[in-house]
Amino acid sequence: MSVLIASNLRKEFSGDPLFDGISFSVDRGQRLALAGQNGSGKTTLLRTLIGLSPPDSGAVHWRGTDTRSCGDEYRRAFVYLGHQSALKDELTPLENLRLALAVDGFGADEAHLLEVLDRIGLRGREELPCRALSAGQKRRLLMARLLLRPADLWVLDEPFSALDGAGVELLCAMITRHLADGGIAVLTSHQDMPLPPGRELAL
Repeated sequence: MSVLIASNLRKEFSGDPLFDGISFSVDRGQRLALAGQNGSGKTTLLRTLIGLSPPDSGAVHWRGTDTRSCGDEYRRAFVYLGHQSALKDELTPLENLRLALAVDGFGADEAHLLEVLDRIGLRGREELPCRALSAGQKRRLLMARLLLRPADLWVLDEPFSALDGAGVELLCAMITRHLADGGIAVLTSHQDMPLPPGRELAL
């Protein structure tokens, strides 16, 4: 049985179906790319997969169990990076990372946090308020969660947005390593990226 299974998902918006009859399965080491025009429901489908926008009908199963009854087990199994920054501008990168990890029930020591910030290109900016960071630097800070937060499933909404060439290369390497280690990635992107072969679902 596949690790992640979506069965006949339907979501309505203002009484009309945003998507209907969506079914797919993803196993260890696989990635699924969602494709479609703006407004086709890609972000909503990602949020449906992780329980932030429950489907009007259909179900999502994780390791054979409906995610609605998985509770914390499923929430700890995924990390979600939305298209919006999801950062608190008044906090520093270090404070934002500590907060995100604490909310998810994880921790990291100072040395490890600094090591990850260095790896993603933010060393020297760890004590600046995030309002002082560029859009690309904020995106890199979100990427740090992928390195700090253990998770089998990465759910990524336009993860390459605002990244420069070096940032794109780094994120592609991170996703490739995640898949090679048996992880799963479900993502949206308007760009073709040098990633291992995967499946595409058109909305």
